Amino acid sequence: MIDILWLALSIAVIVLLIIKVKLHPAISLVLGTLLLGTLTQVSTGELVGVVTGGFGELMAGIGLSVGFGIILGQLMSDSGGARVIARTLVGATSDRFAMFGLAGAAFLLSIPVFYDVTFVILVPLAIAIAKEARKPMPLAVGSVALGAGTAHTMVPPTPNPLAAGEIMNFDVGIMLLVGGIGGFVSVLGGVALYSMILPRVWRPAGDVDGEPAMVEHAGVRREPGFVLALLPLLVPIAIILTGTVWSATVEELPGWAAFVTDKTIALLIGALVAYLVAARGMNRDEMNESAGTAVQSAGLVLLVTGAGGAFGAVIEAAGIGDLIAESVSAFGGNFFVALLACYLVGMAFRVAVGSGTVASITTMTIMASLAPVIGVHPVWVAMACLSGALSLGHLNDSGFWVTAKIPNFSVTGGLKVYTLPEFLASVVALAFTLVGATVFPMG
Repeated sequence: MIDILWLALSIAVIVLLIIKVKLHPAISLVLGTLLLGTLTQVSTGELVGVVTGGFGELMAGIGLSVGFGIILGQLMSDSGGARVIARTLVGATSDRFAMFGLAGAAFLLSIPVFYDVTFVILVPLAIAIAKEARKPMPLAVGSVALGAGTAHTMVPPTPNPLAAGEIMNFDVGIMLLVGGIGGFVSVLGGVALYSMILPRVWRPAGDVDGEPAMVEHAGVRREPGFVLALLPLLVPIAIILTGTVWSATVEELPGWAAFVTDKTIALLIGALVAYLVAARGMNRDEMNESAGTAVQSAGLVLLVTGAGGAFGAVIEAAGIGDLIAESVSAFGGNFFVALLACYLVGMAFRVAVGSGTVASITTMTIMASLAPVIGVHPVWVAMACLSGALSLGHLNDSGFWVTAKIPNFSVTGGLKVYTLPEFLASVVALAFTLVGATVFPMG
């Protein structure tokens, strides 16, 4: 059991390097990984190979998929398609359900688009909708944060849920299906709870610093229609889900079907569709610049994700994953307690390091061996880890400052429009996970 102590020490070092030394999370993860390998007596001659092998194995599984997904999302944003989707979805709701419409639009857009970009696109619309529907402006802003944060944490092709299948060895289509349904339920439940709680805690005198800093969007010559704007997102999702459902009904997919429905090919097709849609309002140079911006963003995300894969490889090489599984088994293997532990570990990482990506990837690598012991499908373990990673973003999270400062809220106001709604969504997601693992264990 001394190896469990070394794992805890290595995690503490990673957290301190990120928080106190201000090293990049990827470098901190690799240093913590090397420390863990040394302490657990992984052969010095093999350690570097294990680390690079873990990084490379995860990148081989999701690297291109993440890159294509980010390019797809950036083109949707720059072509104006994301704004068209948001306006249409919000416009389809009545004043009574306007906050659900805003959160739903944020949820849908953040499946392919980064949180910060989604928020910047939607916050002017949220402020306008709040005035028209006679709703509190912070409620509208918090609903956007809730929807965007939930999708970015739980629904592929964003890196966290996309990595879940590779880390825990299950079909990404299952993550897409369970994460999509669970995320949507979390948004509905989260907005309902948030609408009841926020009026009781909001104090304008201390929570608002001034008038919102409105964001001006550069227009495109010709925005796509609603259906066209949705195509880059719907096409790869439909392809991946088709492959998942088809493979469940036959012993082996035909070669061409396995090729087309692979997540990498599906997202490549989605990126090509995004190019075709964007071409209606953008020239070639503008589209290439958009894709270049996406690739730059992808590089940072992939470094952190791959470093998490290296950490997981050392955990596996040292046998720590099996030790964790044996410990859970010794306490009766209760899936309820185990999934709650996954949530709390994810929450602890989110509070400590701020980054939802670091919290998600690290927690899933630690808990990767848990599913067989507690008798549930690994997707439920992934959902519990991701729910915890969604829970308590705060001042050490870049998303917090984007959410607080564009509407010009104070720090306490930011906690109420970013931390509170995402926490409520995470609790609903955990409840969905526990119910799902009870009704459909699929272990």
